[in-house]
Amino acid sequence: MAKTDRPPRERRRSLPDWFKKPLPEGGATTAVRNLVEGLGLHTVCESAKCPNLNECWSRKTATFMVLGNNCTRRCFFCSVPKSTPDPVDPDEPRRVAEAARRLGLAHVVVTSVDRDDLADKGAGHFVAVIRELRAAGDFVVEVLTPDFKGRPEGADEVAAAGPDIFNHNIETVPRLYKTVRPGASYEGSLALLARAKRPGVLTKSGLMVGLGEEPPEVLDVLRDLRAKGVDIATIGQYLRPSDRELPVARYVPPAEFSEIAAKGRAMGFLGVYAGPFVRSSYNAGAVYAAIRR
Repeated sequence: MAKTDRPPRERRRSLPDWFKKPLPEGGATTAVRNLVEGLGLHTVCESAKCPNLNECWSRKTATFMVLGNNCTRRCFFCSVPKSTPDPVDPDEPRRVAEAARRLGLAHVVVTSVDRDDLADKGAGHFVAVIRELRAAGDFVVEVLTPDFKGRPEGADEVAAAGPDIFNHNIETVPRLYKTVRPGASYEGSLALLARAKRPGVLTKSGLMVGLGEEPPEVLDVLRDLRAKGVDIATIGQYLRPSDRELPVARYVPPAEFSEIAAKGRAMGFLGVYAGPFVRSSYNAGAVYAAIRR
């Protein structure tokens, strides 16, 4: 698929039974929305149309997305807007820390759009966010970074700032990269994760299934991640956000996710979390707590 091509349109298929989820009760979701909007922040929960938004926001957790709401990449699995990037807001790190404090978070996850237009590809902004969070409270800080395209030393700078978890998603198997993640490099993402690995910083990565990969390819990716010292892996079902993104090739049953997780744990990961609703930052605090016991 050429970089400018659109994925083919498909008729919406019904979700399998295991995707039926009750909506949470209460007004916490509205409270989170009002707080985020009031502080002029973005969340990947909204921008990427996460299916867990209502559940997470009802528990007053959210994944902050910094450096604006417009991405410089055109990945064909993601609904984050692709447009002219917003100017960098130097006050945004402070507001992220303020939101985390007001929400009463113990575990804070911060991600960003790709900012290939910036000289440092956004690394310095992540450093500023980490510093503001450290100054604002006793948070567990997890960053979910882009690949800092063309500037791998961005991993050094962000990891040196002292996050508890450095997360970068591998997303899919190497065979599907040109279709799913044009503009990115499988080997480059592995190298970034290896570069971020250091004492005191756990590394984490996630991938989606249901895009046309074969089960043995998923296990090969897990082996590659483990070979780079990655500590935590997450595997979840790809869901098509809209007709502009790639169609779902297959809905993976829960039993297959359980099998993947068991085989991954046998490879030596501190934690492998797999399931239809698993996302990279889903239940991130509980995941971290489980491996620290």
